[in-house]
Order: sequence, then C-alpha cells, then structure tokens
Amino acid sequence: MELRAAAGVKRRASAGADVRERYLDRLGLAAARRESLLRESAGDDPADGMARLHEALADDAPHEANPAQASLTARLRLAGAAAGRAVVVDDPRRGLRLLSAPPLHRASMTPGLWPPPGLIALPSWLRRRRAAQPRRDDGRDEPPAPADWQRAATVRRVLLLGMVLAQSYFATSAMVGVLPYHGTKPMEMAVLVLFAILIGWVSAGFWTALAGFVLLVRGRDRYAISARHMAGRPIPPEARTAIVMPICNEDVARVFAGLRATCASLAQTGEIERFDFFVLSDSSDADIRVAEREAWLDLQGSLPAGRVYYRRRQHRIKRKSGNVADFCRRWGRDYRYMVVLDADSVMSGNCLVELVRLMEANPNAGIVQTAPRAAGRETLYSRIQQFATRVYGPLFVTGLHFWQLGESHYWGHNAIIRVAPFMRHCALGRLPGGGAGLGREILSHDFVEAALMRRAGWAVWIAYELSGSYEEMPPNLLDELKRDRRWCQGNLINSRLFFAQGLHPAHRAVFVTGVMAYLSAPLWFAFLLLSTVLLAIHTLSEPTYFTAPNQLFPLWPEWHPARAIGLFGVTATLLFLPKILSVALIALKDARPFGGAVRLAVSVLLEIVFSALLAPIRMLFHTRFIGAALVGWAVQWKSPPRDDAQTTWREAFARHGGQTVLGLAWLGLVYRLNPAYLWWLLPVAGAMALSIPISVYSSRVTLGRRARVARLFLIPEESHPPRVLRRMRRYVQHAPAVPRFVDAVVDPLRNAIACAADVARTEHSEAVQRTHAEVVERALRDGPAALDENDRNALLRDAQALSRLHFAVWSSPAAHSDWLAAPLAPPPRRAARGEAARA
Repeated sequence: MELRAAAGVKRRASAGADVRERYLDRLGLAAARRESLLRESAGDDPADGMARLHEALADDAPHEANPAQASLTARLRLAGAAAGRAVVVDDPRRGLRLLSAPPLHRASMTPGLWPPPGLIALPSWLRRRRAAQPRRDDGRDEPPAPADWQRAATVRRVLLLGMVLAQSYFATSAMVGVLPYHGTKPMEMAVLVLFAILIGWVSAGFWTALAGFVLLVRGRDRYAISARHMAGRPIPPEARTAIVMPICNEDVARVFAGLRATCASLAQTGEIERFDFFVLSDSSDADIRVAEREAWLDLQGSLPAGRVYYRRRQHRIKRKSGNVADFCRRWGRDYRYMVVLDADSVMSGNCLVELVRLMEANPNAGIVQTAPRAAGRETLYSRIQQFATRVYGPLFVTGLHFWQLGESHYWGHNAIIRVAPFMRHCALGRLPGGGAGLGREILSHDFVEAALMRRAGWAVWIAYELSGSYEEMPPNLLDELKRDRRWCQGNLINSRLFFAQGLHPAHRAVFVTGVMAYLSAPLWFAFLLLSTVLLAIHTLSEPTYFTAPNQLFPLWPEWHPARAIGLFGVTATLLFLPKILSVALIALKDARPFGGAVRLAVSVLLEIVFSALLAPIRMLFHTRFIGAALVGWAVQWKSPPRDDAQTTWREAFARHGGQTVLGLAWLGLVYRLNPAYLWWLLPVAGAMALSIPISVYSSRVTLGRRARVARLFLIPEESHPPRVLRRMRRYVQHAPAVPRFVDAVVDPLRNAIACAADVARTEHSEAVQRTHAEVVERALRDGPAALDENDRNALLRDAQALSRLHFAVWSSPAAHSDWLAAPLAPPPRRAARGEAARA
C-alpha cells in the first residue's frame, strides 16, 4: 500500500512538473531563469507547485485567494505590454490596469432640440427659436455672407433641374406616341407616370456624369475647395487631428494591417506628431475582443512615432454614430479635426495631411469628403465593381461636386470633420414613432450629419481631385445586397427628415436621391409588370374604339415599332454614354494602367453586359427591401465581410430560387401571349432566370484572378499599387496568428493582458460574483465548449474570475482536458523585448 501511495505521489509530482514546464515554455524565458523558476516551484502537489511558481515569478508575497493575481505584473512585463507606448498603472481600487486610452477630457454632445421642427408639431415660440441661425464656433455670432460658390451653385442647380425636366418631358411625350391609345386609358396613364419618374432619375444621372466629364476635360473648377496657398507648409501645432476607426466584430488582421499602413505612410510625411489614432471597438465576439487587444499592442509597440489608442465600449448605443459621438464626448475637446475611417479604409499620409491643410485654408469648411477608390478584392464580382467605380466613378463624383459645391454628400468615412461644430450641431437623437422598418433610430447617419452641419452655416465639400483614399468592395453579390438592405432602410428613415426646419434644399435633395436609389427598383418593376399587363390586354381582348361617352369618331389603337426603337435608343444613350465618355477620358490621358486601350474597351463591354444582367436581380431585391421596410420588418446591422467570401450553391438557391422561377414563368407567359415581345423582355426575365449561376460564378476568386492575368478589369491600384496598399497587403500576409478567448484563459501572457485590460473590473456585487463563480466552475468542469458568448464576455469583464480560471486550468485535477489541449497562438513577439527590459 505504501509503495502504491508513493508511486501515486511520484506520478502527481511528475505530472505537475510537466505542466509547469509547459507553462514556462509559454513565457519565453531565458534558460537560466526558466530552470531557476522550475526549481523554486518543485513540489508534490500540482496546485501548490503552480502557486509557488506564480510567487517566484512575482518575487513577492503570495496571493492566497488568487495565486495567479500575484504574478500579473511580471507576466505583463514578459508580454511586453509596456514595451511600447502603453501605460500600466496600479489602481488602488481596480488593481493593475493596462491603459489603452488617454485621460478623459469630457465635453457635452447632445441633440439639443430634438426631433427637428417639421417632423412633429411644436409651439410657435419654439419654432422661432430653432429657426434662428445657430451661433458659430469661430467667434462670430453672425453667419458668413454668401460666397461666390453659393451663387454659382444656385445657377448650376437651376440649370440641372431645367435640363432634367426638359429631357423628361420630351422622352415622356415620345412614350405617349409609342402607346397604342396614346395615354388616354388609365393603364397607359399609369405607365406614363412611372416612365416619367424613371426617365427623370436616369436623366439626372446622365447630366451629372456629363458635367463631370466637361469639368475633368476643362481642368480644375474655380469654385473647388483648395489649399494651394498652404502647399508645403507644416501643420500648425494647435491643429491636432484624431483619426478614429469605429469597428465591430471585424477581421482583426485586415483592420490593423490597414491602420498600420496608414500610420507608416503618415510617419513619412513628418507630420505624424499632429495626429492621434483611435480604434473604437463595439465588438461583442469574445475571440475578436482578445485579438483586437493583442493587435493594438503589436501596433503601438511597432510604431517609431505617433500614438495609437484603443477603447472598447461596454454599451453599444446608436452603432457607429454613437461610437463616434462617445469619442467626441470623451476626447473631442482635445482635437480641432477628426478623420473618420471605416474598418476597410486605408489612407496615405499625404492625403491626410492635405485634408488638414484644406480645413486650415478654408475656415468655413465643416466636412471635407474624399472620393475613396475601391481596391484590394480578388473575386470576379468585386474586381468588376472595382473596375466600374474606378473608370466611371470620377465622372459622377466630379459631377456631384459641380452641382453641390459646398453642400455636398458626406459618406461617413474617409472624410475630415471640424470637431467643435460637429459636437455642437450634429448630435443625433431618436425619431418619434416608427416601427421596426422605419424605426426611431437613424441608421444612415452620415447624410443627416452633413445636413445638420450645413444648416449651422458650415460648408460640406467633396475633394474630388484628392488621391490616396481607399476602401474595399463587398466580395460578392449577396454581401452587397445585405449592405444595400441596411442602406435602403437608413435612407427611408432619413426621408422622415425631409421637411425638418432649417435644412438646405441641397440636402433635402440628397435625402430624395438616397430614397430614389432604392425606390426606383419597385417603380421599374411596376413599369415592367404594367407593360406585361398591357400586352395581355391587347392580345386577349378586342380593341376598344370608343373610349369616352358621346364619342363621334373611333380611336384606333396604333403601334409604332420605329418610335419604340428610337425611344429605346435614347434611353440607352442616357445610360451608356457616360461610360463611353469615361473610356474616352482615360484614353486621352493614359490607358496603360488599365491594361491598355484594347483591354480597357473589352473590359468596359464585359462590364456593361454584367451590369445589365445584375440590374434585374438587384431590382427584385431592392423591391423586397422597400416592402420589408414599409411593413416593419427589422434588419440586422452587422459588419460586412472583409475577406473574399464566395457564395455557395446552396446559399444561391435559397436567395435566388424565387427569382429564377419568376423569370422563367414571366418568359413563358410573354411567349404565349406574343412571341415577338419576348426579345424585349429577355434581358430582364432572362437575367432573373440565370440569377443563381450569375451569383455563384461571379463570387469565385479563381475567375477573378484569371481575369487579372488576362489584364481584364484591371485598375491602376492593381497594375501599379500605391505604396500604402503594398504595405497593407504585406502586413496582412505576415500578420501573426490571431489569439482567441481560449488564449486569454490558458496562455500566461495573454491572460495577463486580458486581466489588466482597462475594461476588466475587479470589483463586482456579491450577486455578480456568485454568477461569475458559477461560470468559472462550469468552464473548468465542462471545458471551453460549455461557455456561450455571454459567459465568455462576462469573464473578460471580471479580472478576478478570469485569473482564477487561468490558475485552475493549469493546476486543478478537475480541469477539463480541452483547455490545455486547445491549440494556442504563438507567444507574442513582444515577449522578448519585455524580458530584455527586465534583464
């Protein structure tokens, strides 16, 4: 018996020694230090040995209730947490803290009088108060006198409206001649109304592109925002700028690679000391939370200059707009400007410096929006979309500038904002009433913020000539449509602000165009359906020659195919001439970055075919989105994918199956009614019938790469990538393995970082402590798979509970084997610097 007992003790001691050796291996210690710790922690009982190990690591008295807590400082040092610019402090109340954000400098940012008058009835004295011009933040109580650009903008917009109305009138008159009864019957009247609205929408796009083409050919617009007199001058020290990146459950490696490339590019300008970077996280996934903290430490420790801060919000209020507003309340007073980035944004240092110079040179500018260029994707779908935006985008963006001038769009990212007026005038509240579809929360906040900024007297510009601003496209059609559904609902909600008092007519027009971008789909669908109904009526019923009482002469139905063909040609010209002009503009300059003139032309022809196939598919989806919003279906607002996700056949059948059936049935019906009309409907219904293979094959990375090898859909960012994008791709390729929640429990270094994170608390109520103790016990007994997302996030918020679980999985015989068997990310490379600093 004694021999068996002794053998059991020896086995436990041997097992404890093996565990401690594995633990020390994760610390990345020098050999001598490792052997010293192993000797000091020797013992028969694994728990006692592990407690002595933590005591030896700490060089301090043991922490009896939580042994792992005693070594927290030593493990943070070994993790290299303080090797860069991070600050570790010992808070008497909250314990050891790894500070990732600067000291608070709170300021107010409240919506003020909300909702805006015009949305709901208000007393007359309150309306007068709101109608008064808000006091400006530059020391002047009166708004500035109208500038030359404002008068020019008025003239240009009147010209645009006149051309759109005239073109719509003549096109609708031509449509009257095409209809058999010349618009005298109710069904034909409905067709004419829909046609007039749709041709007006197409006409507005046509004249916008044409204005952009003329402006690009002529050169710079004399009214464009400029900083020529500040060229080459250093940024004043007081013009501090915060670069803020709100993120939520994103691809951590891609996000921080883009941010690191932006930081490195800015450092090369010599102006990085005027900028601070803020990563504002709303992430709720525990694995991503751990990875974000690790990536932030890697980034701030690798920069030769500049400051990068990280903050995670506990309460995710108002999504992205709430995240930015929270930053403004905490640190907005410390900065004159802020540049807002999306998670996929990359900006060159020269672009950022030029944005600040534009603001300094134009003290009346409240927002300056860049025109981001899409790049970085490899699926066939995304490469075609990148090509289209790169080729046609400059015409439309320049055209928007031509009509809007200082009352332009703000797209919510890759833009610079003057912080003080933004905080005073652009805070958003909730709208009254509304359901899940047109609910109370403003989703597409950017359009509203631009409108409020302009209402307060500050200009909003598009810097259409400024290069160095980049973003990414959705990788496939379905992911783009998921984004479109969110944007559709957001624009419909914004339409409730159309009559809000004090808004500039230009921004009311922005609200209208935002709605029409999606409302045009059900209008087009209704136009096609009514056209099919008219075909059925004329095919299945006898003609009606007397359509009014006491009519003396019969009305003969007339069909004029030549007129129909002519009207079709005019409509096609409005749609495709901007694309031809875009190609001509590139050919006049240099087509080589696009693969040469021949491949550019071939790529444009293929893109036209592809966009024609996609248009009916998008039409049906957008029609559903409009209907869903109007009937109150809620929409999930999730971050889009940041990698080249491909569509599976199962997903395509689920999403496009109904469209395929509708397309085939529609074609069969028209063929039965009149086969001659089948060719007119084939581009629409045929695309619906082919929606499944179109969606699947266009999402393929292999096809996208083959097209690039053939130099099709090539853009300059692929043929001659700018340095900032090359850096970003290199950082993505060499990004270390991403740690997960299991790493924060098991790995000694990452556990120390998680326990010292400034969002982790050491003080909780007794009820919360009991709940977390139950979570720790269940996790220890049943393994990581037993924890749901709420459990994992609760442990990340409780430093004491997380530290106890860490100690238990390494020392308790009751610990589930999956903890120590789980694959862990390699130890952080900062560990060597931390150990060197200690030596």
